[in-house]
Amino acid sequence: MDDLNIPFEQLVDGLQKVLEKYGMEESRARRCAILFAQADLDGVYSHGVNRFFTFLDYITNDWVKLDREPELLSQLGVFERWDGRFGVGNLNAEFAMGRAIELSREFGIGCIALKNTNHWMRAGNFGWQAVEAGCIGICFTNTIANMAAWGGSEPKIGNNPLVVAIPRKEGPVVLDMAMSQFAYGKMSIAESKNEQMPFAAGFDDKGKLTTDPSTILKNRLALPVGLWKGSGLSLVLDMLSALLSGGNATNKVNDMGTEIGLSQVFISIDPDKLALLEWMDQKADEIINDLKSSTSFDGKTVRYPGESSLETRNRNLKNGVPISKSLWEKIQNEAK
Repeated sequence: MDDLNIPFEQLVDGLQKVLEKYGMEESRARRCAILFAQADLDGVYSHGVNRFFTFLDYITNDWVKLDREPELLSQLGVFERWDGRFGVGNLNAEFAMGRAIELSREFGIGCIALKNTNHWMRAGNFGWQAVEAGCIGICFTNTIANMAAWGGSEPKIGNNPLVVAIPRKEGPVVLDMAMSQFAYGKMSIAESKNEQMPFAAGFDDKGKLTTDPSTILKNRLALPVGLWKGSGLSLVLDMLSALLSGGNATNKVNDMGTEIGLSQVFISIDPDKLALLEWMDQKADEIINDLKSSTSFDGKTVRYPGESSLETRNRNLKNGVPISKSLWEKIQNEAK
């Protein structure tokens, strides 16, 4: 094994030092570093530190503007539109979900539409942000074109991640999914290890299903989850992101040649403000307990979305966050 177990705070400090070296202000560098490290802490290794140096490349190319914060464009009750001004994607997203939570505290529901932002890295961070505030959180983003519309042979739609997060005392339910069968981050990790995907993950040059991540990454022809259903869901999430924010749809993001200038939506629902607390935990527990009582094949365990995250988080807080030795050495060298 090439993995080291790095204490969470040490990992954050290392990432923060690199970000400050690249010109990010201290407090913003701290928050950005935490969001990267939080993904690995919770076991989402495909969208955390694994993407850190790609993020640094975006800074070097001036695609990410380190000092820019979101600017309010319009405001009407529960709904606000903001311009991310091509700032740091995960910080913009954290701000937007925070603002949605503030609105939901006042109105019961808050919705923020954000344009001209950048990749938010691990989408689930912002669902956890909502449930840790006691709120239901829903958020989604568009992406560069990396899937074919069902029946098509070229990338026209994005894998447009969707997060739905529901607070629950016994453990929140946090769905974090892309519209592709496998996220591009997971396929990149498999490619780096010279591994095949466990199921068909996309199409080859002749339109045949393949498990080879290299072919899929080269062609940007990931398989939509649910086949034509995932293709349709991808389209409407892209449309909602662009229409509500007034920002770019996937076709315009594609014209930029890289994944910048995205459109995103963040929704928060405050159960306390809407007087849902009386039955919310009871009903949620009934649903989860029924799910967990399911019989299964080959002794497998039925799990709900997000169930393993807290287990992994607690284990990694105790034992350290698994980081490849080469990646950790690269971070340390970059921080010098």
